[in-house]
Amino acid sequence: MKIGLVLEGGGMRTLFTAGVLDAFLDKDIKVNGVVGVSAGALFGVNYVSKQKERSVRYNKKYANEKGYMGLYSWLTTGNAVNKEFAFYRVPFKLDKFNEEEFEKAKTDFYVVMTNIESGKPEYVLIRNVFKQMEYFRATSALPFASKIVEINDKKYLDGGISDSIPIEFCESLGYDKIIVVLTRPENNYKEDKFSFLYKLVYRKYPNLVDRLVNMGKDYEIVLKKIKDLENEEKIFVIRPPKILKIGRLEKNENKIQNVYDIGLNTGKKEIDDLLKYLNK
Repeated sequence: MKIGLVLEGGGMRTLFTAGVLDAFLDKDIKVNGVVGVSAGALFGVNYVSKQKERSVRYNKKYANEKGYMGLYSWLTTGNAVNKEFAFYRVPFKLDKFNEEEFEKAKTDFYVVMTNIESGKPEYVLIRNVFKQMEYFRATSALPFASKIVEINDKKYLDGGISDSIPIEFCESLGYDKIIVVLTRPENNYKEDKFSFLYKLVYRKYPNLVDRLVNMGKDYEIVLKKIKDLENEEKIFVIRPPKILKIGRLEKNENKIQNVYDIGLNTGKKEIDDLLKYLNK
C-alpha cells in the first residue's frame, strides 16, 4: 500500500502542520510521497528528515532576528522572508537540515510553484533539498512580499496561487491512501482583499492576475472536493479545531509555540482514526 500526503501552506499557520507531522513521527507513521505547498513544503521536509521540533525551534529562535523575516528584510532585500538568512544560513549552518536522512527515506517529495507567465502550477520532485533550495523559495514566494523567483529562465511565485491544496495532483500519482493536512478549520475560506493591487502590480502577467483574482473561488472549489472525498472515506483530513490566531510572519514566540502545540495535540488525537483509515 502506498500513502500520499498533501500539505497546505499558510505562512506561520503551518506550524500547526509541523505539530501534526511530529505526532506522526512519534508513532512512526511513514508515507511514500508528499506534495507540499509554500510553508507546507518548508516545514514538511523536516518530517521526511525525521527532525522533530525543528520547524518550531528555529522559528522561535530567530523570530526577532531582523535579518530573518519581516519589514526590515522586505525593505532592504525586497523579500519579507530573507533569502540568504532563511533559505541558506539556517538550513546549511545555524540549524542544519539532515539531507542524508531525507535522501535515505526515499520519499517522493514534490513542491508546487506558480509559473507567473502561464498562471499554471508546476510540480517539482525534490531529490536534494540543498541543491534545489531555490524551488523552496519559489513555492513560498508570496505576492507583494517577495521578489519573483527565476529558475531556468522561468518566473515563479507561491504555489498556493494556482494550486492551494494539490489533491488532484496527489491523486494522479496513484497512491492507495491520501492524508491531507489543512491549516484552516472547516468552513473557513480565503478572503480576497487585493484584487486592485494584483491588477496593478502584476499587470504584465495577465494569467497570473487571473489566478490571483480567482484564488478565493478556486479555494472553495477544492475544499468542496476534499470534503466529498472525505465523506466517501477516500482520503483522511486533519484540520485545526479552530482559527489559528497567528500572523503570517509571526514574531511572538508564545504564539508560535501555541500553534505548534495545537497541531501536535490534534495529531495525537487523530492517530487512532488515521490508523483505522490506513488499515481499512
